[in-house]
Amino acid sequence: MNSVKYIGLDVHLSTISVAVLDAEGKLVMHSVLATHAAAILDFMHGLSGTLHVTFEEGTHSAWLYDLLVRQVARVVVCNPRKNALLKAGNKSDTIDARKLAELLRAGMLSPVYHGETGTATVKQLGRSYTALTEDTTRTMSRLKALYRGQAIPSAGKKAYGRRHRDAWLAQLKGAGLHRRAEILYQELDSLQALRRQARRELIVESGKHGAVKLLRTVPFLGPIRAALLLGRVQTPHRFRTKRQFWAYCGLALETRTSSDYQFVNGQLERKKKPVWIRGLNLNHNHDLKNVFKSAATSASVREGPFRTFYEGLLAKGMAPAMARLTLARKIAAITLSVWKKGETFDAEQLKPQAA
Repeated sequence: MNSVKYIGLDVHLSTISVAVLDAEGKLVMHSVLATHAAAILDFMHGLSGTLHVTFEEGTHSAWLYDLLVRQVARVVVCNPRKNALLKAGNKSDTIDARKLAELLRAGMLSPVYHGETGTATVKQLGRSYTALTEDTTRTMSRLKALYRGQAIPSAGKKAYGRRHRDAWLAQLKGAGLHRRAEILYQELDSLQALRRQARRELIVESGKHGAVKLLRTVPFLGPIRAALLLGRVQTPHRFRTKRQFWAYCGLALETRTSSDYQFVNGQLERKKKPVWIRGLNLNHNHDLKNVFKSAATSASVREGPFRTFYEGLLAKGMAPAMARLTLARKIAAITLSVWKKGETFDAEQLKPQAA
């Protein structure tokens, strides 16, 4: 008889707690494994039946998914932010592993996408470029703070360049401040060189994929934004509708409502009352939100089809901030459509009947 087993893994740096449930939800086995590929595979091969495995998204999730995806019937990498059951009651590795198995059996887990391997290099290069950009910005902010702390005006970008660097350093009084600024300048020079190198490698690698050529037909999606989109999204078919894509990009509206229905003359009717909007969704990919918001900001001030769309929103009385958000959502929707259909950008998509 081909039995079904549900396996919950509570993954840590050196050990993994494992709980195995049968089809009826009874605990069949509990074990603790070393976080090594051989130990995990030996354990899985020792189990009979159809195996369904789950573990939370984390540091080891990508490695563990690649290890198990061809060894078992199904692997679910779940979103830990939505596992409310794990927060209730006592907590331990054993309890967490069993709760994960129970949630998997009940179908109550929110999966995190894993699976596309063809764009793995672009994804990692994109992460490197993003991290280097953030580190460069952080170092530049520290330099500015150093000068501001000594009441030295430092508006603009002149404080970062090499041409007038000696003049800026001469304004600092004290050997400690002077040396600290020199170290920050050295760090900035190194980060800028690494960032330029990462940028070149990212553009070259992403250019090997045909999807980037389609994405770059969308106005204001240049080589970097298109490469980051490819690395983060991987495939557009993950999203059935544009609203799912908006939520992933942090552009979806969170709403609240209650007591929606009432009886009128014996008939059940929905109440006509406004939905409370609580802002944009918080659980999202920050890189993608930055891509579309920065694209919308550029499109709102530069000539092109998107600026016409933006000005039309302003003419209707919409606030500039809301108009830019609407434009970002429009760009995201068009990007998803272009990518899914394999067609180049068409300005007809911006007409009111296509909105």
